[in-house]
Amino acid sequence: MAILIIVTEQLHRQRRRGEELETALLAAAWDELVEAGFARLTMESVAARGKTGVAVLYRRWPNKDDLVLAAIAGYGLAHPVELADTGSLRGDMLALLEAINDRRSSFTAVVIAAFSGLQASTGLTPAEVRDRLIADHRPWSETLFERAHERGELDLGRVPAAVLSMPFDLMRHDLLMTLKPVPAARLATIVDELFLPLVAVYRGDP
Repeated sequence: MAILIIVTEQLHRQRRRGEELETALLAAAWDELVEAGFARLTMESVAARGKTGVAVLYRRWPNKDDLVLAAIAGYGLAHPVELADTGSLRGDMLALLEAINDRRSSFTAVVIAAFSGLQASTGLTPAEVRDRLIADHRPWSETLFERAHERGELDLGRVPAAVLSMPFDLMRHDLLMTLKPVPAARLATIVDELFLPLVAVYRGDP
């Protein structure tokens, strides 16, 4: 029976190729990051969890840091946040922040916990890590803002990028400070008392 199990596992490893194999390895790395943390995660522990050899990992990621960054990015892509179309900038922004809050608070906690290890190992700042993670992907908010521009709710030619990013920056700050979901009342305050009034200023409202 033991020989049969070994042979079966070897055949399963051989069948996995390309994107399927990479997806499985990134999922194993994410699970290891969640359970063991950055400090205790090793290429060997990920290989064992992914039922493959360490050399297979090194052929794709030269070191632990690159593997962890790829695992974080892979988890984010595999668990997208739904972008609602409510018909208004306020409704779209609240829906997006609430979706991020519901789907990403635990994700953010894991990533934040890994930041100190990544920074010590790579020298990258949190902002640089974030840039690495989203470098090849279109932010969800771009579609939201384009819809609002078409409806005449904001002027993308005038409103500063800092204003557009502010709701997400404030939400990340709250998540970082508490490692808990942001209260709904706080999200409403960010949108209604800070974001929308600034958007109106740059829209040229009287």
